[in-house]
Amino acid sequence: MKMNPRCTYCLLSRIHFQAKLSTDDEELINRTIKECLKVLSENYSPEVVSASVATKVHRKCYEILNDNDPYRQTKKLSNEAALKLLPFAKEKIYAGNPDKAELFKRAVLASIIGNYFDFGIMGFDASEDRFEGAFKEHFERGLGLDETSKMLGMLDRVVYLTDNCGEIIFDMLLLEVIRKLGGKVTLVVRGGPILTDATLADVQEFGIENRVEKVLTTGSNAIGVSIEEAPSELLRELQDASLIISKGMANFETLSEHNFGPIAYLLLTKCECVAKELGVEKNLTVAKVMNCP
Repeated sequence: MKMNPRCTYCLLSRIHFQAKLSTDDEELINRTIKECLKVLSENYSPEVVSASVATKVHRKCYEILNDNDPYRQTKKLSNEAALKLLPFAKEKIYAGNPDKAELFKRAVLASIIGNYFDFGIMGFDASEDRFEGAFKEHFERGLGLDETSKMLGMLDRVVYLTDNCGEIIFDMLLLEVIRKLGGKVTLVVRGGPILTDATLADVQEFGIENRVEKVLTTGSNAIGVSIEEAPSELLRELQDASLIISKGMANFETLSEHNFGPIAYLLLTKCECVAKELGVEKNLTVAKVMNCP
């Protein structure tokens, strides 16, 4: 997905948000904003991928703040809040002994609702105290765009690209269902801390490596999947996958510029630009399959 003018002020809003997470020093916050504005100015173009510019801006932000993980406490709280709701989510998924198609659809829905955990997006309230109500509301409403039936026959070799902390707790339920249906999964997390994204530390903390066949990283802390920075093993897995499951907007922003496929985008459209690119409304739970042969 190419950069949209709206991306500029959303990105700067997030820089301000995370700078305030990191420090109370107003002089440092102002210097961080100033330096990030320079990077944005130098790299902004409607012809470049939005996540690529965002990566450069966020890396500059972390450098000026001298903080490689401003969201460390936020991520911890996200995981704790998600864990409290995990039994409720599992009960909802398995209620009434659903058939395979319904079981898979419910697990996909739960994992997408987990995408609600994304702090710092302008105009999007992802506070922990609101999440339980939001989960129940979205689960009862169901998927806004449902192409899960197309995915069912593609689960032999799944590459599963994770997104946020908190969200990864609900991903465990979908991973469990994929394996129940006979699928094998290569799980992919960020190669280093960026925003609220899950890393190997989260996988190890919750024993998620025991729920999949293989765990890889994106090779760096780039936002989404930077093909230029990705390990060769990950690129081979993406090429050989029977289905790539891509969680969240950043993965969509990067992978939509390439021809990997088939690929299932599972996300909540928290951004008007992403929603427009997908041809749907904002704040919709989306399970969309693209690049099918």
